[in-house]
Amino acid sequence: MFLIDIHGKVIHKRVKLKIYSAIEKKPMTKIHGIIVHQTGGSTANSAFSSYSSGKSGAHFLIDKDGTIYQTASLKKQTWHVGKLKPRCLSEMRCTPTELVQLKKFAPTRTHRRVMAKTVPFRYPSNQDSIGIEIVGQALPINEPDPDKRKYEALTKEQSDSLKWLIQELRFSLKVLLTEIFRHPTVSYKNKMEAATASW
Repeated sequence: MFLIDIHGKVIHKRVKLKIYSAIEKKPMTKIHGIIVHQTGGSTANSAFSSYSSGKSGAHFLIDKDGTIYQTASLKKQTWHVGKLKPRCLSEMRCTPTELVQLKKFAPTRTHRRVMAKTVPFRYPSNQDSIGIEIVGQALPINEPDPDKRKYEALTKEQSDSLKWLIQELRFSLKVLLTEIFRHPTVSYKNKMEAATASW
């Protein structure tokens, strides 16, 4: 297991610290899950440039050569998930009332309702999950419909680093394997994002 210091920084030769305080939000007091993303851009620098703006970002970024950067403290929330999908629907355990509510597509209202639940009755969210970004472009770039873009496959180096990082996080933070998801599983994102990621 790697060490995590009192500031939420990982101490390990395999992880390079490149913290962007601009993407760190409220304190994160509990960690229930891990969400795996792809950047949509072709380089780590394009992601870092976005992180500098402070709007959204994840706790880690894995470059195409397998380099792992920690970009936010594990004690801070980052905005990496978005509005949650209803977990009860994919696991076929919604109540009759929930099924009626879900007939109308209303992501904001659905998110508010599911956030009243706890994990594992909802997916992990910004407030209780670690985000891992993997550098990978969504192609073709000029396609206006994001759902028609296909993300680049992970390189072997990225796959190896992702498996190692998730294993370390699972044991260090006591995250259950059942609470690790690709971004489009938990939120309204391109279904191809992180499709080739495995752990």
